[in-house]
Amino acid sequence: MSKKTGGIDSSFGDFLKDEGIYEETTATAIKRVLAWQLQEAMATRQMGKNQMAKEMQTSRSQLDRILDPDNDRIQLDTVIKAARVLGREVRIELV
Repeated sequence: MSKKTGGIDSSFGDFLKDEGIYEETTATAIKRVLAWQLQEAMATRQMGKNQMAKEMQTSRSQLDRILDPDNDRIQLDTVIKAARVLGREVRIELV
């Protein structure tokens, strides 16, 4: 949502870009939402971390990194694997 202020178009996104932190902030927000969605899907399926890691064929520590909302350094194939185990899909689009 943008608003006009003194003839200048401004938005929160523009502010983040001006501060040079737009990409970092966006990546962090996406990862936090993704971690939350995975945890919610695990809870819905009543699946614990040990079972999830086993079904993903990965370690519990790797799963903890995936579920860590502050870790934005995970690979796309890992996210897809986690989603598949939970009966979900990953959708990415450019807008």
